[in-house]
This record gives sequence, structure tokens and C-alpha cells, in this order.
Amino acid sequence: MASFFSSTFLIFVTIFAAFSTSRSSTTGVEYISRLLEVQDRERAPAYVQVAAARGVLRRLLPSHLSSFDFQIVSKDKCGGESCFVIRNHRAFRKPGDPEILIAGVTGVEVLAGLHWYLKHWCGAHISWDKTGGSQLFSVPKAGLLPRIQTGEVVIRRPIPLNYYQNAVTSSYSFAWWDWKRWEKEIDWMALQGINMPLAFTGQEAIWRKVFQKFNISNSDLDDFFGGPAFLAWSRMGNLHKWGGPLPHSWFDQQLILQKKVIGRMFELGMTPVLPAFSGNIPAAFKQIYPSAKITRLGNWFTVHSDPRWCCTYLLDAMDPLFVEIGKAFIEQQQKEYGKTSHVYNCDTFDENTPPVDEVEYISSLGSAIFGGMQTGDSNAVWLMQGWMFSYDPFWRPQQMKALLHSVPLGRLVVLDLYAEVKPIWISSEQFYGTPYIWCMLHNFAGNVEMYGILDSIASGPIEARSSQYSTMVGVGMSMEGIEQNPVVYDLMSEMAFQHNKVDVKKWLPQYSVRRYGHLVPSIQDAWDILYHTIYNCTDGANDKNRDVIVAFPDVDPSSILVLPEGSDQHGILDSSMDGLQDATFDRPHLWYPTSKVISALKLFIVGGDQLFGSNTYRYDLVDLTRQALAKYSNELFFRIVKAYQLYDAQTMASLSQEFLELVNDIDTLLACHEGFLLGPWLQSAKQLAQSEEEEKQYEWNARTQITMWFDNTEEEASLLRDYGNKYWSGLLGDYYGPRAAIYFKFLKESSENGYRFPLSNWRREWIKLTNDWQSSRKIYPVESNGDALHTSHWLYNKYLQIPESSDQ
Repeated sequence: MASFFSSTFLIFVTIFAAFSTSRSSTTGVEYISRLLEVQDRERAPAYVQVAAARGVLRRLLPSHLSSFDFQIVSKDKCGGESCFVIRNHRAFRKPGDPEILIAGVTGVEVLAGLHWYLKHWCGAHISWDKTGGSQLFSVPKAGLLPRIQTGEVVIRRPIPLNYYQNAVTSSYSFAWWDWKRWEKEIDWMALQGINMPLAFTGQEAIWRKVFQKFNISNSDLDDFFGGPAFLAWSRMGNLHKWGGPLPHSWFDQQLILQKKVIGRMFELGMTPVLPAFSGNIPAAFKQIYPSAKITRLGNWFTVHSDPRWCCTYLLDAMDPLFVEIGKAFIEQQQKEYGKTSHVYNCDTFDENTPPVDEVEYISSLGSAIFGGMQTGDSNAVWLMQGWMFSYDPFWRPQQMKALLHSVPLGRLVVLDLYAEVKPIWISSEQFYGTPYIWCMLHNFAGNVEMYGILDSIASGPIEARSSQYSTMVGVGMSMEGIEQNPVVYDLMSEMAFQHNKVDVKKWLPQYSVRRYGHLVPSIQDAWDILYHTIYNCTDGANDKNRDVIVAFPDVDPSSILVLPEGSDQHGILDSSMDGLQDATFDRPHLWYPTSKVISALKLFIVGGDQLFGSNTYRYDLVDLTRQALAKYSNELFFRIVKAYQLYDAQTMASLSQEFLELVNDIDTLLACHEGFLLGPWLQSAKQLAQSEEEEKQYEWNARTQITMWFDNTEEEASLLRDYGNKYWSGLLGDYYGPRAAIYFKFLKESSENGYRFPLSNWRREWIKLTNDWQSSRKIYPVESNGDALHTSHWLYNKYLQIPESSDQ
């Protein structure tokens, strides 16, 4: 195995090293040169970074701790840029001696170099535990590591910044993490070369101390902070108190955790991005500061504009209080953490539209927001999510320019948050001269869906960086939820070090061999199909998973568009449904022929005998089977509706029973891999609790986020229902299945009795089911159970087997 990987990847790495020696800075990099100089000057000492990097190696590959030697080198050794260097160790003579020397500008570069070596010389693969974990058995034993045949390999970053996270990832994925889980994630970040992650944990403790200085009491804050699973939207001013109030134990617990998180990030040479004041304030400010310029924002997705949760208060950036609070918040973070990286995130208008569109007002607003940061930190740089520029039509060119030009050049960096689908850098003339980071958003709400645009990822950052007058300064991953689609993140992470476009057709076969540790022809063929289908979505649609199982249509079935006659049973909603859309609900997104993906699944099953021992294979097999069955369930639902509309009660009853059986069968499938279990999400929430009441509150938060999400009445569901839906075992069997059964019950009664579908009755029962489930304390398994290959094969034969003549 070692000889195969070392010879296969040697040609690739030699070619890569040749072109990676050339410099490729952009105009944007020149603009942020001051920030880069300050960060270089203030970075942790070399011995601290080396020790932190060795800690990562110890946790990843303890058997090879003596095999690698790490060094920190200056940028001068890399032509003035960031790089890592891999070469044979001169001291290697016998087993136990260091074999490979990896040098880098920071601890992150060193670990990125380690990952590069393990990946391209040893055929290893590193992924999240939930998505199968790391494949390291292909790494030869200590003393037998592949040698570097070219003397040394130097890999330079083409662009300095490598960003990670979205403002809402902290709630969709990180809400319940303890230090053990955070340490794993920081290790993963460093190995992927990420040097600029958000660091949002624990900020409520800072806010509490700051607001106390402005005479805001703890009881005032009970109405301000959301619950643990909804803090992201509380921080952005979208809502208040929902899921709260925060228990007093939460503040100290999370602040202690944050200090460990950013401490480790600094040790590795990272630039953790801290929050800044956006103007979001508690309601009590209105009484305590009656002369302050305070605006009450509009409703954000509550039913009936419920004032208990909606319509938060925003302090006008022009008010003198704004700078005072902004300064106090920056200074309090400096006091608590001992230092900052000088980069602060602030998203004042993320899904909150400014009250006035006059350019003078917007310019003054931006200047004042930055002033609050700069007053607290003279080296401050504002990092802004650019989501609003693609989400809100308010931001026309003049309004964008007014905001972007309100801050001195080089002191504002914009995240082109959704660049793989809707790049703003092109339409905005490179953000009108402002430095930006090309980001891949990819995932919404942590939904479970096989999806991606590999070609866009492999070429988009290169096109942006090499464009004329480019102001690009980095690449990033800005997904709303992690731990899904590992192939997408493996490629995107690599783009931080790629100088030329990647040929995905050549890259993907190498990926599959690394991921499973074996070359299996049927698996290679399957991945070729997946590349041309699932991972080739070019329709520009937001991939919010609206599969019927996890996002059941809350509509009268008479209003649903059904399939045209003669539609391919295994190609549901292919070209036959192009352009058709229901006004009453979001039709499931489908951008590929399902018959082809079912063929890929068949090939995956065929390869199972050789790969069954691989956890990465088991994850992909379960996910691919789930994907195929989920799309089949959509077809099944439309056939049920069609039977209802044709008054065919017998067919409707038969298909409804098949749908419910399918939901339970998918639940059984998901139980076969720990990456698809409900139990760990709920258990991690409860483990943070320090009392029985906290445990109930945290579990309710965890259950509510993945079901109803936001408020509802007895007869009206949340406007964000199912937004955070998940394909998790336990959730399908105990919630999604029973919900569908309620709908089908009323469908049957309506058909038999000849009256209209009782929409209000359906909603009452569904909402009651949801409320009861959210308050339930049922315990779910935290370990997988079942044979993934056997279960997948059984379900393929039961639901998906395609006649030979159709499998073309």
C-alpha cells in the first residue's frame, strides 16, 4: 500500500511543487499587509506553536510521534509568504529516529504540511468522526514512511487567509460542544490549513459584564439572550428570549470554554475572529436611556409578530452610546482573553434591512460601526459576512459602495459568503475595491443532503484570485452546519494551497482511494456517477433540504401539482418537471436523474465485500442509500396525492402505508452509523446541564431547533418549521413518521367522506405532536446498531431495484 501511494502521488506533488513556488499575491493582499504584519509580530513563540502542533500529532497518530520533526520558519524562507516545507530528516538512521521534517511559518502551516504528506505520500484521509473519521491504516509503520524523492517539497499559500465558519454554525453544530469536542475541531482546522476561524463561544458572559456598566440588570438580560440552541440569531438581533432565559451557570461555563478554545487557536498561530458590537441591545435601554436613538426592528419569522420573541431593539450607530458600548465590549474581551487577533466580526444588517437607503446615512453608519471597534482597538479590522448583498435587494450598487467605502481601505474584509453559487465579487467589481474572501457556503441549517458543486469549488477561487485587479485575500468555508459531504470539504480545504484549477475527474479517483484505503473498481465507477449527478448541481437553487419526509407539505393536497403522465418512475421530477413549482410549498430540490444515482448505489453495494471494515465506507453507503430512498419517498408522496385527486382510495391507502413503512425502514438504515443518530445531539445538550431544570431546558432547545424551530400557536405552525431538519435515526421513527401518519389519516377521511381536506384539524394534531415531542424526555441510542451493508442491500432490493433495460 505504501509503495502504491508514494509512487502514485509523487508525480502530482512534484508538478504541484514546481508551480507553487511562484508568487500570486493580489491587490487585496497589499491592502491588508498592515494586518498581516501585526499578526506576524504578535504570534505565539515558535516553541509554543511546535508544542501545540505536536499535541495534534499525538492525538491523531500517536504511534508516529517520533517519526516527525516540526520546525517554525520565517516567511523569508518562503519568499515572503506563508508556506510549509516537507523533506527527509537528516537524522534518520534507524526505527525510532525522526524520518520526516516538516517546517512551516506557523503551527497551522506545519500541520497542513503533515496532512499534505499523509494525504499524498501515505494515502491517508482525515474527516470528521461523524462522517466516518480518519482513514490512517494506509500509513506505513514508524520507520517505514515513504521518502521524499525530490529533496524537499515547498508548498506556498497562493493567498494568506483561510477562513472557517458561519455566524450560525455556532448554533446548528457547536451549540452543545465541550472542550473535548472543541479540541478535536481545532485539530481538524489546523490540519486543513485553516488560520482564521470564528470564535463566538462564551460572548454572552462578556456582554453581561459590559451591559452591567450601562446599568442593565441580569433580569433585563433574561429577556434579551436566546436559549443555547438559538444564540446565533439572538446575537444578530433576529430574536430575543426564544428558548431562554440563559441559566446563570451557562455564562461562566461557556466563558471558561472560550478561553480554552482561543488559547489553543493562538498557540497554533491562528487568527481567531471575535465578535464586535452591532447595535443589538436589550429592551431596557429604552427606559434607562430615553434620549438615545433606538429603533425597534420588524418581525423576523414569528407567528403574529409575537413581541415576546420578535422585534428587537437596535441602537443607531450615530448615537454617542454606540461607540461607548463598542469600545467597552472590545476592551472587555481584551481583559478576559489577554489579547485579541484584531479581527472582529460584525453583521449589523444580516437579514435586518437598514431603515434609510440614503448613501450618506449608510456611509455614516458604517463609519460609526467601525469607530466602535477602532476606539477599543487601534489595529481593529472589521470582518463582515456578505450574505446580505445576495439576500436583500436593498443593497443596490450605490448602497453597497457607501457601506464598503465607509471604512479605511484595508480595515474591512468582506466574506463573499456564497461564492460557489452566487459570487458577488463579479457583479460588484471585486466589492468595489474592498478586500474579500471567496467562501463556499454549501450547507444550510445543518440539513442532511448529498449535494455539491465540485467543479465550481475547484475553479472558482482560482478565477477570482487571478482576475484583473483582484482584491481577494483568502478562501473560506462558511457552511451553516458541518459533519456532512466530506468530499466537498476535502476539496475545498485543499484549495487553500492550490495555485491552479483542479481537474476533478483526476482528483476524485485519488480521493476515493484515500478515503477507503483501497482501490475498488466498482467504487471508482460509482464516484464517477456521483461527480456527474449529485456533486454537479448547476441550477443555482439554494439547497435547503425540503424532502417530504423531513419537511412535510403543510397544504391542502388538492392544490399540489402532480406528476405528468408517463413520468419515469425512477427519474422523479427530472426534466419532466422543469419550470413547475407549487405556490403553496417548497417542492423538493432535485437536479439529477435519480436512476443514475441508484446505479451508483448498486456499485457501492457491490464493493461492500472489500470495504465493509471501513468506517468511511459505511458512512458513505448509508448516506447514499438514504439519499436514494429520500428521493423515492418524494415520488411516493406525489403518487399518493395523485391518487387522492383521482378519488382512487385503494391506491392512496396502499401507497400511504408504503410511505410510512419506508420512513421506518430509513430510520433502521440510519441507525447503522453513528453519524446519523439523534441520540448524540440530545445527550450532548443534557451533559452541559448542571441541574434537572437546565437539562429539561437544554433538551427542549435541542429538540425544537430540529423540528418546529420557532414559535407557533395551536393552529399555526412556525414559519421556520423544519428549517433545521435532519435525517437522524430516532427522529424519523418517532416524529417524521407519526406526522406523516396524521396527514394520511385526514387524507383518508377526506377521500371517504367527500369533504375538503381539513387543514386546520391536520395542523392542530401535527402541532400537538410537535409540542409533545419537543417536551419529551425519551432517551435515544448514542451508538450505532445494525449491519450497514446488509441493510442497504435489503432496502435497495425492496424499493430501488431497477430493471436492466432502465439501468442505462
